[in-house]
Parts: sequence; C-alpha cells; structure tokens
Amino acid sequence: MLEKRGPAIIITISILVPLVVVLLMLMPERYNFLGIDAGLLPLFHAVLNGMTAVLLATGFILIKKQNRTAHRWVMTTAFVLSAVFLVSYVISKISNEPVAYPADAPLRYLYLFILVSHIVLSGIILPLVLYTMYFAWNKKFEKHKKIAGWTFPIWMYIAVTGVLVYVFMQPYY
Repeated sequence: MLEKRGPAIIITISILVPLVVVLLMLMPERYNFLGIDAGLLPLFHAVLNGMTAVLLATGFILIKKQNRTAHRWVMTTAFVLSAVFLVSYVISKISNEPVAYPADAPLRYLYLFILVSHIVLSGIILPLVLYTMYFAWNKKFEKHKKIAGWTFPIWMYIAVTGVLVYVFMQPYY
C-alpha cells in the first residue's frame, strides 16, 4: 500500500515542508518559546551539516565497496541528522531575529553566492532524498542508483555550504 502511495506522499511532503518553513520564517514576531540562546543554534546547525557531509562521504565509500547494509544505516543517519537540522533551523528562525551579513564585509559576494545557491538547492533536495530512499526501500536499485547520482552531489553541496555559511557568519552572531 505504501509503495503505491509513496510518490503522492513524497510530493505532498515536498510541497508542504518548504511552504511551512517559509511561512514560519515570515512571521512578523519572533517567539523564543524554548528560551534558547541565539548564539548556540548556528554552531549546532554547522555541526549537524558537517556530520551529514561526513556521513554522506562515508555512505558513498560504503556503497562503492558494496556494503549495502552499512550504507543503508549511514545514509539513514544522514537523513535523520538533516531532519533534526530542519526542525532546529525552523525553531531558530521563529525564535530569533535574523542576523545580516555586513554590507561592507570583504567577502560579501562570495558569501551571497554560497548562501543563495545553498538556499535554492535546499529547496529541491527534499524530494530527491525522499525518492532516493523510497526506491531503496522498495528494492528498485536501478532507479535508486540513477536518482542518487543527482541527490548525492546536491546534498553534499548543501551540507558543506551549510558549514561555510556558519563560518562566514560566525563573527556576527
């Protein structure tokens, strides 16, 4: 049953999650309902992104060595860390005022390129990851391998640039 409804569920999640994230981020007032210090979450997010990048690289190596069981565990853990990141990021954005990158910063254009590409690709990664996992769970390994060829580099780029965004912004938090 889930196999037949999988694509509809993936499409629904892929539309609703970004929509909810944008709506929450556009809220006119911030609500720090968890009482979290604004300075702690960006480091936490960078650590999650860094760990995700390491897991993605590890998963890539494991599948090249044909260790499917370890690959599955590592990639599932990368997905869980990314989900934790998403929830934490949304909490951060609804809890704290945004911090702007200074207009006169020397690497502003590089930062903006990294940030914009990170955000754009973050908007498309969810359905790619979900379909990649869906095909693996349903043992459609040829489809899994084909879509993973797109998913892996985009997901890796997002994880690495997530860390870079933190490095650029760290002096301003």
